[in-house]
Amino acid sequence: MRRLVMIGTRGSKLALWQANKVKTELEALNFICELKIIKTQGDKIQNLGFDKLEGKGFFTKEIEDALIAKRIDVAVHSLKDLPTDQPEGLAIGGLSERATPNDLLIINQESYSADHTLGLAPGAVVGTSSVRRKAQILHLAPEVTVQDLRGNVPTRINKLSTENYDAIILAAAGVERLDIDLTQYKTVLLNTQEYVPAPGQGVVAYQVRAEDKEMRRIIGLIHHPESAKQTNIERTVLKMMSGGCQMPLGVHCELDKAGNYHVSGAYSQDANKELIKVRLSQSTSHNLAVLITERLQKPGK
Repeated sequence: MRRLVMIGTRGSKLALWQANKVKTELEALNFICELKIIKTQGDKIQNLGFDKLEGKGFFTKEIEDALIAKRIDVAVHSLKDLPTDQPEGLAIGGLSERATPNDLLIINQESYSADHTLGLAPGAVVGTSSVRRKAQILHLAPEVTVQDLRGNVPTRINKLSTENYDAIILAAAGVERLDIDLTQYKTVLLNTQEYVPAPGQGVVAYQVRAEDKEMRRIIGLIHHPESAKQTNIERTVLKMMSGGCQMPLGVHCELDKAGNYHVSGAYSQDANKELIKVRLSQSTSHNLAVLITERLQKPGK
């Protein structure tokens, strides 16, 4: 008898895209799958920026609780939303192939200024609730104004047209996965070395119960090892910095064709403080996260 795999997910369009991708991949391997939609704290509280929410796991805890209670068999999360410390009894069983990791700047046509950095004129209002994104956009274009922007991906893009924003910043992966038409806007794909993404950005995590050996084997069938090589370094830095998804920290690891590691990091204590940036390359991952963390904490060393 084939096992029924119950997949837990948030209810946003992007979360459902991610969960349905897992469902399709497992069904192609002859498993029977169903989705269970679970509302999280991050979904319920839409009037506050991430820097004003307390704790960690804004978009994951309720789904993890369902996994622990055995109401679902696997939880599907954006890896960048998942705290580095796993709840007791849970484990990351696999990761997706990485989509475009960059952040994307989306600008209203009438607000675009080709003569200024990133096309943003002084005083331009840029929407984002990510402290990491705030810190880095103010570093690159210090004369812009940043305002909080919440909501799922389509909602935030709609607010660019209907509310007082000249531009917004989103993860490119979410826009691509939802195949959103941005032809009415100017777009700038931000270079990952100059504007460093969140640890794990562009990767989907498959969380399981540690004791469920059968599910770990099943999820292992759709796991992408290269994503693990990259994000292990990124998330190790995040853990060593004692951060969560609200921390103003960017870390991005690239692997070249020869297997060398190239890691960029950016950190600020808050959006209005000095931004510290580092980049290191090594032929192996040995001690790389430690070196990145030390340089982010002690600039100039």
